[in-house]
Amino acid sequence: MTTVLALQAPSVEYAQLSPMLIVIGVAVAGVLVEAFLPRRLRYRTQLLLSLGGLSAALIAAGILLRDLGDGTGTSAVTGSVAVDAPALFLQVTVLVIAILGVLLIAERRAPSPESDDPAGGLDAFTPQAAAVPGSVAEKEATRAGIIQTEVFPFTMFAVTGMLLFGAADDLLTMFIALEVLSLPLYLVCGLARHRRLLSQEAALKYFLLGAFSSAFFLYGMALLYGYSGTFALTGIADAIAEPGGQSSRVALVGVGLVAVGLLFKVGAVPFHSWVPDVYQGAPTPITGFMAAATKVAAFGAMLRLFYVAVPELQAGWRPMMWAVAIATMVIGTVAAVRQTNVKRLLAYSAVSHAGFILTGVVALTDSGVSSTLFYLFAYGFSTLGAFAVVGLVRDSTGAEDSEMARWAGLGRRYPLVGAVFALFLLAFAGIPLTSGFVSKFAVFKAAGEGGAMPLVVVGVVASAIAAYFYIRVIVWMFFTDPPPDAPVVVVPSWTGKATVGLTAGITLLLGALPQPLLDLANNSTQFLR
Repeated sequence: MTTVLALQAPSVEYAQLSPMLIVIGVAVAGVLVEAFLPRRLRYRTQLLLSLGGLSAALIAAGILLRDLGDGTGTSAVTGSVAVDAPALFLQVTVLVIAILGVLLIAERRAPSPESDDPAGGLDAFTPQAAAVPGSVAEKEATRAGIIQTEVFPFTMFAVTGMLLFGAADDLLTMFIALEVLSLPLYLVCGLARHRRLLSQEAALKYFLLGAFSSAFFLYGMALLYGYSGTFALTGIADAIAEPGGQSSRVALVGVGLVAVGLLFKVGAVPFHSWVPDVYQGAPTPITGFMAAATKVAAFGAMLRLFYVAVPELQAGWRPMMWAVAIATMVIGTVAAVRQTNVKRLLAYSAVSHAGFILTGVVALTDSGVSSTLFYLFAYGFSTLGAFAVVGLVRDSTGAEDSEMARWAGLGRRYPLVGAVFALFLLAFAGIPLTSGFVSKFAVFKAAGEGGAMPLVVVGVVASAIAAYFYIRVIVWMFFTDPPPDAPVVVVPSWTGKATVGLTAGITLLLGALPQPLLDLANNSTQFLR
């Protein structure tokens, strides 16, 4: 007698997955645009397609978050994706940052021969030879409209992975999301033309170290599957909580290896060595987008791992995360003091901020979740705005100039640009009336309530030290005489102006009126279990 097994196709809740489906659809459409549309039409088409798709996905995520109300959410695709309040909050954050990131990337278009400032449109995606008016390269770039418009679909693929990363409810889906967001970033990090070798070195280093971190993640997955017999986060939690179950040592090792992959993506010590080189070598718009959005997605996955899958093992993994948080805050801050390049300074600043955010993660309370969500939202916009300003400072050839000594007197010659960049630096330092102050206060308060007062003490001391190197840049810009061949600040197009203006406005608004976002974050702490 033959037995026939009928395989049932998994149900797909398209409405619950609509933000991700819209963005992946835009990414595929962008690939088709690159394949079939004439070169002169690609730039405008890709920009409109990307902004339209991200806006539609943002509306869909907002509707899902509104309809969720006080509910705990639902699962989709046979339990592999969680549609709950933390996931939707993170998706909204990623999508808003992605919209501004696309605007910043779109600023990198070819110069126009009618422009009074031929360097105004130069940077990452335009050949350096185009700086010479009337050259063959400039005419070709102008005719094309933009070089390497494939950066737009690459960005959309990365955003798709970020949306899924924080919503993945099983380890296999989380790993797939990790690779979907990482592979496009490896490619776009190597697209700079002014610093071609530096950019390609950064992309190669990011790829190789990212491959190692993914291997650690995969090995940790295998150990957790061997321990629990499932990839589902809730199934792992049930296996750990089962009375009389097997020893949890295998699970702890698995958690540690999975955490390596996540800590690499957020740039935490000792997995931070790629951050300064990649941030400096990658095109500045890509650096800004990556520094803001990747951190949001990776910390979302980390919250889901520690709060849903292994809260019962906190006695084992919390000391490890305490050590990582302390080392990240201390090493990131001390290394930043010695930097003479603005992009590398911001890179080590990002490392230290990863340590500050970790203090909220290890609190293991609802306030820890809400403060982490608020910090990620606020920090993302300040970071994107800071790198947007860095991309406007150019030398005589039209290439970016991020050496701190050459920024002397920049704020005196360009008061508005200097004031906006100073605002972002003060937000990073945690000065009152900026979003950074509210963010640090929230995570330190949550850590104190969660019994992690040593982390709070280290965090406050590190913040005080960090204020020195942020204020040092402000002193260079406003209280130092400019060098003879001082760089200039180019006039951005409407896309660059929108990015800088909106990020600066959000940074001030969250510092003066943070309560609406704090309330939303406080209502977005319940994970689907």
